[in-house]
Amino acid sequence: MPILPPRICSCGKVVASGERCACQIARDRERKARFDRTRPNARRRGYSREWEKARASFLIAHPMCRYCPAPSNVVDHIKPHRGNMTVFWNKANWQPLCTPCHSSIKQSRERRT
Repeated sequence: MPILPPRICSCGKVVASGERCACQIARDRERKARFDRTRPNARRRGYSREWEKARASFLIAHPMCRYCPAPSNVVDHIKPHRGNMTVFWNKANWQPLCTPCHSSIKQSRERRT
């Protein structure tokens, strides 16, 4: 497998192939922090004590991840609710996932739509 040569970042530093420059990491961190300041906290998005109870009972009823044979520990909304509480509480819209599948497979599928 061929090895790609290093590249020059927009800041002028030489960066190894497949690596990210420190300036890119800092820029991403700042962008995410700006987004988080505008985003409501978890409780305001609907993740209350009621949600914790419903989530726990759902995970007991659905102990395995939908995508792999691992135990599930995340209740995921199949269709993102985007603040719509009717969609949020619709149990037909819930699926059990393990953390790795939720963080990789599910997120990449959401980005495509």
